[in-house]
Amino acid sequence: LRMHHSGRHSCRGWRSNEVSQWSVSKTVTVTVRSVPLSGVSLSVQPPGGQVALRDRLVLRCTVATGTGPLTFSGHREGSGALLATDPHLELHHVGDNDSGQYWCRVSNGDSVAESDPLNVTVLDERDPRAGGDL
Repeated sequence: LRMHHSGRHSCRGWRSNEVSQWSVSKTVTVTVRSVPLSGVSLSVQPPGGQVALRDRLVLRCTVATGTGPLTFSGHREGSGALLATDPHLELHHVGDNDSGQYWCRVSNGDSVAESDPLNVTVLDERDPRAGGDL
């Protein structure tokens, strides 16, 4: 069901007994309500949120429960810019400035929910944490 299915409904059918005729049911009122959003989470590829400089980073926002239409937005700590407007964000060549906390926000018009922040660390090959040589 969708929100626009709310309203007054009846059905009609051909009844064949002693006198064949169309028969109409009683009218019922149907009210479709949205299900509040919950269980919004953000996942990252590569797992653990550690990505090598110039590699690819993929973030995916998911919703456990809630009805739509759903709108998504992706965010990064310290950035005023909107990073994504769908549940999938892919950065093809991450840079030093892509490290930080990321989260997503989902709205269905009636409720809004956010994921917990997820830490992403961009590792430079020359950084000892990345296992490279200095």
